[in-house]
Amino acid sequence: MKSLEETLETACGVLKIESQAVEQLQKFIDKDFYEIVKIIYQTKGRLVITGIGKSAIIANKIVATLNSTGTPSIFMHAADAIHGDLGIIQKDDIVLCISHSGNTPEIKLLVPWLKEGGNILIGMTGNTQSFLAEHSDHLLNASIDQEACPNNLAPTTSTTVQLALGDALAVCLLSWKDFSANDFAKYHPGGALGKKLYLRVGELSAKNEKPCVAIDATLDEVILEITSRRLGATVVLANDGTIAGMITDGDLRRLLYRKDINIHTLTAKEIMSLNPKNIEKDELAVSALEIIRQNKITQIIVTDQGKYFGMVHIHDLNKEGLFF
Repeated sequence: MKSLEETLETACGVLKIESQAVEQLQKFIDKDFYEIVKIIYQTKGRLVITGIGKSAIIANKIVATLNSTGTPSIFMHAADAIHGDLGIIQKDDIVLCISHSGNTPEIKLLVPWLKEGGNILIGMTGNTQSFLAEHSDHLLNASIDQEACPNNLAPTTSTTVQLALGDALAVCLLSWKDFSANDFAKYHPGGALGKKLYLRVGELSAKNEKPCVAIDATLDEVILEITSRRLGATVVLANDGTIAGMITDGDLRRLLYRKDINIHTLTAKEIMSLNPKNIEKDELAVSALEIIRQNKITQIIVTDQGKYFGMVHIHDLNKEGLFF
């Protein structure tokens, strides 16, 4: 068993090697890279990404990133391609083939068939003298000095570099397409990420009770409203229906420690906090979360053009998976 110091030294060594390799990629980002981005952007078809071994796993991730950012892509395993899956590739598709060595038997068998189909072939390889490099129409140079593996064998640095190049392609294409947060939301309707981009506070408050009392309500009425509505607070409305203030269960607890007042004669006006935090119902729920965090509160009033619409509790945001 290795010591703590040895383990930490090994881990930091891996990170150093891989980060240096990614940084060195910048010298390969040139006019050829620009042409590749332009070709993918202009294609009427899809980007078909293929690879073998660990490169195939990286290819799958790049496909997922491209699809989620507006560039239609599909994965084709190199081994399956030469056993019938070549039919995936359509006339207008572009093929990106990923292989660190560029000389594996599957790649050598696959590339001629890809060229036979007339599709543009982009190679991504760490060996610029390889079979794949020589037969590609365009090349993404993924060269590295060494793998992070102490034996310089296990794909570590090479796959990290491939992944980084894929991200660079995806983000450039995203930029060319002027892909906005709203566009992103269309491709991520589920989970916390999707909710962060589309869920509005009005949708949350509509599921809750709408606690409110008149400005001259008694303490008993305030306590009953807060207790029955189960949001830990109530809005106080002025006679004209506008929001006058807010009373939380915390406000009530603090009253018990005051010796200078007769709590039995208090009205909502004397208890409420003025200028409570509020947000319009069409604002994103994540914006409500930010206000709650910044002000260290647990509820926020939801308004509709300034009028009281409802209330959102921090627990509502937590249930939606936004509290992260």
